[in-house]
Amino acid sequence: MSLTATAKAPFTTKTHPTATSYVFTSESVSEGHPDKVCDYIADSILDAHLAKDSKSRVACEVLVKSGEVVLAGEITSKANVDFEQVTRQAIREIGYTDASESFNADGVNVTQLLTRQSGEIGQGVDVGGAGDQGIMFGYATDETPELMPLPILLAHKLAKRLTDARKSGKVSWLRPDSKTQVSVEYADNQPVAVRTVLVSTMHARRVTQDEIRQYVASTLCPDVLGSWYRDDIEVLVNPTGSFVEGGPSADCGVTGRKIIVDSYGGMGRHGGGAFSGKDPSKVDRSGAYFCRFVARQIVKLGVARRAEVQVGYAIGRPEPVSVRVDTFGTGDADAAEEIVRGFDFRPRAIIERLDLLQPIYRQSTNYGHFGRAGLSWES
Repeated sequence: MSLTATAKAPFTTKTHPTATSYVFTSESVSEGHPDKVCDYIADSILDAHLAKDSKSRVACEVLVKSGEVVLAGEITSKANVDFEQVTRQAIREIGYTDASESFNADGVNVTQLLTRQSGEIGQGVDVGGAGDQGIMFGYATDETPELMPLPILLAHKLAKRLTDARKSGKVSWLRPDSKTQVSVEYADNQPVAVRTVLVSTMHARRVTQDEIRQYVASTLCPDVLGSWYRDDIEVLVNPTGSFVEGGPSADCGVTGRKIIVDSYGGMGRHGGGAFSGKDPSKVDRSGAYFCRFVARQIVKLGVARRAEVQVGYAIGRPEPVSVRVDTFGTGDADAAEEIVRGFDFRPRAIIERLDLLQPIYRQSTNYGHFGRAGLSWES
């Protein structure tokens, strides 16, 4: 079967009644959050392998705590990668360089627990089969130009702006670890108002709570929320009163714990598989990216205002066991089904169509894997 042929699979559609009014909340985290530190190290190791050997098989897990970094997983590659150097550089890029902290780029101890990928998995993947069993979802909505749910989109923008302000030196007291959260009121499944913004950010010991709140409420929120900003938005800042101790020096981080942050903030469903540290033969990543790509096409074409695409795989088999689309009663379900049937969901076809063997994954790690320009699945 050629890569342009459409794989056959059981197919179902589903619609839902329209809701009236509700408030929906999503969160994001900065690249200095302990879990995201792990994701970034894992994707840095992945990219380092793909840059030298595009056929690398990488499944890298990372754990960080205090001055320790543990790399574990399975990697089969012709590339010779200095894991310690890549790890330290990733930590340095995030901004953990203070030698007085136990977790810093030059001072951490890097432990490697990496072996080769199982040959039993390889024999199925080498012929174009899925690298694992599982289910993946992709979601798109016309409520924002990025075709993303508004709560997670704004939460990501707040977190990214905090990082930009820190790295540029514009706000000298900001530190790498932060979390943001946005609550949006919906009427008839369309956003009508931002109700609450929560920002918890690590900071220098010298800065006061009043200074932090003044920056968040008077500068950060108005600048980022733009037309969604209103004076009556409830703004919560570091609710415990201070956030001096943070990052991996204070909290443990592990890869793959921010799967809802990485996707749709809870608005679209999630199959449970994490993204970072996995090469595209792992359908947890490539399948989810392709489902997003297909869902975007449905919304871009005006066939539905919202669309969610699900695919299911069996390990070692190229053809999916199921493909499904849900338009939530917002458009032409039959037309959406026809569109989805025109796409080839086999892993090798996905990799080829989205050009996924390139070292592109570090740029997807933070502030959401979806809704950002420059990624092939966002075209």
